[in-house]
Amino acid sequence: MEGPLSVSGERVAGKVVVITGAGSGIGAATAQVLGGLGARVVLGARRGERAEEVAEGVRAGGGEAVALGVDVRRREDVREMVGAAVERFGGVDVLVANAGVMPVSAVDELRVDDWDAMVDTNLKGVLHGVAAALPVFREQGRGHFVHVASTAAHRVVPAQAVYSATKAAVRTFSEGLRQEAGERLRVTVVSPGFTATSFAEHVTSPAAREGLRALGEDVAMPPSAVAEAIAYAIGQPDGVDVGEIVVRPTAQG
Repeated sequence: MEGPLSVSGERVAGKVVVITGAGSGIGAATAQVLGGLGARVVLGARRGERAEEVAEGVRAGGGEAVALGVDVRRREDVREMVGAAVERFGGVDVLVANAGVMPVSAVDELRVDDWDAMVDTNLKGVLHGVAAALPVFREQGRGHFVHVASTAAHRVVPAQAVYSATKAAVRTFSEGLRQEAGERLRVTVVSPGFTATSFAEHVTSPAAREGLRALGEDVAMPPSAVAEAIAYAIGQPDGVDVGEIVVRPTAQG
């Protein structure tokens, strides 16, 4: 018998799920997992052609997928993405705010452009998603925000001060949103540990980049592990809100 917190493909099937940062890594894996469970996915990525490649894979497996070029730093892009989901599928059930960058470095390096990129993408990108989807959710009387944070929101280490600050802010904002949301809206934070994605490609500090690559090679888990956690939260019964899932490789300290 299915327990009250079991994953249910039946409760995922048919849902309209908007995913940012869906061109690779966790976003692409989430699209594949949810599409395989029968969700209708709307995929956004800064490089629209990469989102389209992921969408083609979902469609090849029998799922429904739409892809768009979306830069979450631009609120109008996110608003247009949510609007496209409503126009194509009649509504939005879930918004997965996954887009993020990680150009970490020691504070003394004063890479202020990188700081701005993390604030604008990791934090403001989440806020832009809420601003776009919340009116739709209120009108429908239902909806689910899934915000991808990080274990860096729980534990700060050298070179990740600004990155950790943005992810901790996502956790804090999400808890405030949950308290305001009411019983018809759900808010979930998923905090992954080291994951085998292209997280090092945006790092402009040579020392930080090499450190991340080495650590990733040693301990990183597959993006599908995070995607399964997201599917778990989405697949819960109405009235059950999974507040936060922390998922990390066992080798991560």
